[in-house]
Amino acid sequence: MSKFKEDVEKVGIIGAGVIGGGWALHFLRLGKQVKVWDPAAIALEKFRKQATDLWPTLEQMGLAPGASLQNLTLVSSLEELEDVDVIQENAPEDLEAKQALYATFDSVIPDSVPIISSTSGFAMTDIQARCTTAARTCVGHPFNPPYLVPFVEVVGGEHSSREVVDWVDRFYTLHGKQVIKMEREVPGFIANRLQEALWREALHMVANGEATPEEIDTSIKYGPGLRWAIMGPCLTFHLAGGEGGMAHMLDHFGPSLEAPWTRLKAPELTEDLRSRMIEGCEKMANGRGVEEIVRERDECLIRIMKVLAEYKKQNGGGQYAAVV
Repeated sequence: MSKFKEDVEKVGIIGAGVIGGGWALHFLRLGKQVKVWDPAAIALEKFRKQATDLWPTLEQMGLAPGASLQNLTLVSSLEELEDVDVIQENAPEDLEAKQALYATFDSVIPDSVPIISSTSGFAMTDIQARCTTAARTCVGHPFNPPYLVPFVEVVGGEHSSREVVDWVDRFYTLHGKQVIKMEREVPGFIANRLQEALWREALHMVANGEATPEEIDTSIKYGPGLRWAIMGPCLTFHLAGGEGGMAHMLDHFGPSLEAPWTRLKAPELTEDLRSRMIEGCEKMANGRGVEEIVRERDECLIRIMKVLAEYKKQNGGGQYAAVV
């Protein structure tokens, strides 16, 4: 039986900035009691206003029974978080400051309380280096804004227990998040790495006069970006292989990986890599043939494009107004 509480009622938030405030709003919408601490009093007051301003958005998303701004408590010290069931830490991306904060947890926060970091780049192994209760610490890296975007990457450090990683996975899943539970620490995690690759190539293209920022954004908005709301690049290329799926795509287009299309060097297409790609796509397809996946993709694309066109039309027209 886990020493961590399964039925979470009180959530502690450290840091009242964009990410911390977003997490607080997410849990408030779900009817939790939320305590927020930030060493800067002005940050707490700014968040109080933000919470009031954004509450109509949360109402539009749907409130859980008991959800209310009255469940929000702004506290003036870390010690006032000692009675919460879980803490989501959102301190600035300063490794020494985070290490000092986590060392403080040892004497202030009971070790039955999981500590989850929203860090966007540091490994938990480094963050927990000075913490003697490191077994209860874990990364839960969200995407902004956390009250709206459901994705979270979960990964522990060298001293994190498997128990806490599994608990954090369950906790987020039960509270409306789409979780990837990573088996190993990767600098920048998964989604940030992929975003960064695209971002770097975009900067190269602008620097070399190959494309403008407007052209780059338009190419993503009306091209792969629409598809990525439905399926990622792996399943997208699986469909590019037709009935032969990923296997045919790799065999047919694999040699083009060596073409100098981007500034990133492609990995060698080994048999092991080929097998992993094929097995992963077959797992995502889950028994569906290419024709069925294409039909689902097209139906979703039509709905997405209609919503975008409707939104633009209601807000004064714009690029999407003539899409469908």
